[in-house]
Amino acid sequence: MRTRAPRPSGRGTAPGARAAAPRRAAAAASGERRAPLRPAQVAVLVRAARRARRRAYAPYSRFPVGAAVLTASGAVVAGCNVESASYGLSICAERAAVARAVADGHRRLRAVAVAARPPATPCGACRQVLHEFGVDVVVVVAPRGAPRLYRLADLLAHPFGPAGRP
Repeated sequence: MRTRAPRPSGRGTAPGARAAAPRRAAAAASGERRAPLRPAQVAVLVRAARRARRRAYAPYSRFPVGAAVLTASGAVVAGCNVESASYGLSICAERAAVARAVADGHRRLRAVAVAARPPATPCGACRQVLHEFGVDVVVVVAPRGAPRLYRLADLLAHPFGPAGRP
């Protein structure tokens, strides 16, 4: 389920590779920040998310969503929601974009843009997956006006991930 967007911010955890777990914990503890997204990067993410939204398959909810992730290498990978008559088998746009990025060989992600009407933030399951791959920034795309940027850490209060695994 989608939730309305809370107030904006801008920082999260380090990249999600298993070998990077100690670095992630150290970076979080030290308050290390990544370089903020440039306006041009935000614009590219927004365009890709809006384009992906037009390709969504949402005959049941009639709530098409598009997403685009920015990888650590600077690539932009898009995905859209794909519904099934068996609702539990549906996939959100954000997880579709992450799955496509991973299939393309990307393991570290920096940001995600989500395009929906009305604007929406990622669901809890997507937030957890985004955390797993190191997303810092969530860009919520409105039909008109400037996108709003949020810190994933503000949207996902108590994540778990590779550092917490046995």
